[in-house]
Parts: sequence; structure tokens; C-alpha cells
Amino acid sequence: MIFVRKIRRIAGAGIAAAAILSLAACGGTEGGESAEDAESPPAQSSAPESSPATESAGGGEGVTTAMDVYGPGCAQVPTEGEGSVQGMIDDPVATAASNNPLLTKLVAAVGAVDGLADTLNSTDNLTVFAPADPAFEALGEEKFNELAGNPDQLAPILQYHVIPQRYDAEGLAGAGEVESLNADGGPLEIEGSGEDMTVNGAKVLCGNVPTANATVFVIDTVLTPGANS
Repeated sequence: MIFVRKIRRIAGAGIAAAAILSLAACGGTEGGESAEDAESPPAQSSAPESSPATESAGGGEGVTTAMDVYGPGCAQVPTEGEGSVQGMIDDPVATAASNNPLLTKLVAAVGAVDGLADTLNSTDNLTVFAPADPAFEALGEEKFNELAGNPDQLAPILQYHVIPQRYDAEGLAGAGEVESLNADGGPLEIEGSGEDMTVNGAKVLCGNVPTANATVFVIDTVLTPGANS
């Protein structure tokens, strides 16, 4: 059995609170106005109304919201709590993944590489292709245990699943080849779009999942560095 240290949860309550309390300003009349002013319609604010379900984790390219999530695997994600899509928004990506029931094997693998979880949590603007549990199970228990016991071999494989730029599904669809954190692993090839998108042939099970510092695409295969080089 692999004992994996618990990933430190970084609180993001301030972001969640801001999402809940953010309301559009409304124009109106005040008691001291003249009759002519009172008859005029109130000035309209240019700020759109929003709700927690449509707030993103922050501004910037590639940032998605809970409303943008898509794919057949999303039905397996809890609808409430920290492991839900809405619950993942205010946590950095490694912490958010640790609460997602689709990603227990990935979390164990990340925990086996010293310092990787902290690096993922503290780096801004990432895109993470996260293999779901069945993807790791397809490797076989013996192979998984072998990798988990050899961090030097495991680290470049996990790094190959991370892009140092934040993409949403629309941005990825036009990206073609993208480079991962594993500079020696060769490019990742993005083909198709939406639910038909593939990454080195791996299908997207649940895409556009927002976290505080990354956009996550849950995929059905563990990617192999060098496959497209």
C-alpha cells in the first residue's frame, strides 16, 4: 500500500465569498430629486448581474466557470461540497483534485513526487489534463506501484500532463500542438473540439473544470511522454 501525505488545503474562502456577494449596481432615484428627475428612468449600470454558479475563479485568458463544464464524466462529479465543480473553484488545482472522486489515483501519484503538489498549487495559469482513475487502473496495479515507488520516473510523466498556460476548451480547440512542463516529452497534440476533443488521442471525459489557478480537463488515458516527438 502506498502511503501518500495529505495535500495541504489552501483556503480560498475569500474568493468564494466574493463570488456570492458580487451583485450588479442598480440605478435609482433619491428622495431629494425634483419631479422632473423622478420621472426619468434610472440610469442602468453596465455591470451584468451574476450568481455563484456563473462566477469564475478570477479574470484572465482560459478562466472558466461552473457553467462551462461539459462531458459525460461530469455526471460522476458531486453536485455539492468541496468535490463539486462549484466547490473546486476556490482551491488551487492539487487541492481541488484531492476532493474530486474521479482523481484519487492521480492525487496519489502526485503525492508520491516530493514537492509536486506544492508546485502545482503555487503556479498561476495552468492547464491540467487529469487522467481519471480508470486510466491509471488500465496500467495495472503492479505498474502503478512501480511508478509510485520511483518518483524520478513518475515526475516527468505527470509533468507531461500540465501546460504552463491556461486554456479553456475553445482556446485548446485552435491550439494544435502545445508544450507541457516536460520539455523533453515532445508536444501534446490537440484535435477536435468540445466533447470530440482529444489530447494525444485521449478523450475528454469532463472538461473546462475551473480551479483557482488552473483549468482541468479530465481524460481517459495516462499520456506517454515522447509519443508525438
